[in-house]
Amino acid sequence: MSEDRTLDNAFGHLASYRKCVERMHAEWPGFAGRRRQRLQQRLSEAAAEKSAENVLEDLFTTVLDWPLPDVLLQQQRADVVLSGSGFKRLVLEVKRPGLLTRHRAAIHRTLDQARRYAAEQSIGAVAVSDATMLYAADVIDGVLRDRALVMLDTEQPPAALWLLSVHGIYQVPPAPVVDLDAGPHPDDSTIAGVTDTGALLHPKYKLAMHCFAYVGAANDTRTWKLPYLSADGAIDAQRLPKAIQCIVSSYRGAKVVIPREACGEVMVLLATAAKELRKLPCQNSATATAYREAHRFLQQLDLLPRVGCCAR
Repeated sequence: MSEDRTLDNAFGHLASYRKCVERMHAEWPGFAGRRRQRLQQRLSEAAAEKSAENVLEDLFTTVLDWPLPDVLLQQQRADVVLSGSGFKRLVLEVKRPGLLTRHRAAIHRTLDQARRYAAEQSIGAVAVSDATMLYAADVIDGVLRDRALVMLDTEQPPAALWLLSVHGIYQVPPAPVVDLDAGPHPDDSTIAGVTDTGALLHPKYKLAMHCFAYVGAANDTRTWKLPYLSADGAIDAQRLPKAIQCIVSSYRGAKVVIPREACGEVMVLLATAAKELRKLPCQNSATATAYREAHRFLQQLDLLPRVGCCAR
């Protein structure tokens, strides 16, 4: 598989990688059986979420190599926190089985929760799961950078799980291709059950955190800049070029203050959205100036491979 080869090429020289991959393959059949048994139970909503939490605890402590005392449950408002040598590495927000799989808007809302809880504890990575899908990202310069997206209902352990192991969590992952709509389709009843009663909205735009390309502080809406998604998580084709222009020039004289060191990460995010709309010049020769400038900006910083829109 290409994912396996990519990780083997990047980390195969590490003894910790080889040892953990061997463990993953040895422990996966037992984990898969226990997971199926838990998910087949008919439980109340609260009990189902706890069951999903148990699946994730099992994943991290048996398939992966986290010691049980380092998988912290109910830390402040966070469902799960991974901690190594007292250093908190990742916040995981867990939803009941089926609530997130193939439902991008629900994933975004849950990520917003995880980012707020991570900010409260100064933790630099977040993850969400419903015991079928598991998505993790690093928070870098106010932007989420994909770490891993894995499905937990597979016959073999996903290779990318290693990036969430004790020694994989601090490695820089190869640029992953993440599709938040991956996995089996949920039914309408599961989608309707996803809520975030504590959701923050920007007072001007009435949008949640994930709709902005830059988030300086998860709990301070004044630091949320450059809206580019609609409330439902879809790319806003009108706001996207304006957000790009605010970085490469200015939009109608607007001066949006983004830290210089964050501009590259923000532009990768915006260009990835443009790629999805097929707006980049390597996809559309008649595209607008904003998209041409975004492409050139990333080319100068050697960041186009992160977008994956064209060859170097």
